[in-house]
Amino acid sequence: MKIYQLDAFSDQLFAGNPAAVVALPDWLPDDQMQRIAAENNLAETAFYVQTDQEATFHIRWFTPTVEVDLCGHATLATGHVVFYLEEKPDTDQIFFESRSGLLKVCRGDDGWLTLDFPADIVHKANVQPPALVASLGEKPRAVYRGKTDYLLIYESQEQIEALAPDFREMATVPARGVIVTAPGDADSGVDFVSRFFGPQSGIDEDPVTGSAHTTLTPYWAEQLGKNDLTARQLSQRGGYLRCKLNGERVDIAGQVQLYLVGDILI
Repeated sequence: MKIYQLDAFSDQLFAGNPAAVVALPDWLPDDQMQRIAAENNLAETAFYVQTDQEATFHIRWFTPTVEVDLCGHATLATGHVVFYLEEKPDTDQIFFESRSGLLKVCRGDDGWLTLDFPADIVHKANVQPPALVASLGEKPRAVYRGKTDYLLIYESQEQIEALAPDFREMATVPARGVIVTAPGDADSGVDFVSRFFGPQSGIDEDPVTGSAHTTLTPYWAEQLGKNDLTARQLSQRGGYLRCKLNGERVDIAGQVQLYLVGDILI
């Protein structure tokens, strides 16, 4: 089986979020895909299979420990593999059937790829697990709950940068992960910044989390009064995203860099 490793949401290698992509003629057993993801030891490994419809594929995502319902950066990486390395379709939009419904990836003239994902609408989390704020050591201005993650709002980018979570305690929070966010400061050049912590899903801090921006984009669009937004995820590797709220959908755009091409021998 052919395997690719790519850095998503980055204009250079060794930045953004690395993902593995495995092109399959047919699905492998679930436990075998999980073992491959564990062997890769990346935040996510995406597996895809072509359907009988033109430019449409099935996609599934695995962390080293669990299968997840949605993964943005690995979908962006898979789009790059389909557009430029494997199928090379004569079209600028492809579709992925997934646990989260039908997802679209579009190719732009500037080399950017854009994900079309369902928006995640959050609500105030009036009842919170005690470990949520305690594990972060810094009280947020507000706490929300989305479909799979908690969203914590802070006053400044400096607070986001300084957070040093207790991941063992955070792992007890019943959620896929925890998003922390604040407005970008004057020097950041972006509308908002964030970090994503997911010890519950096998990754303490995710470098760049496309799916988290389905939660972040509707929130900041309302707060800032505009639908076109720029964002930076403040992990050690870092990543840059262009986001747009389209009603109940979110466009999340980024660049992808190919790092590795290989074969899985089973």
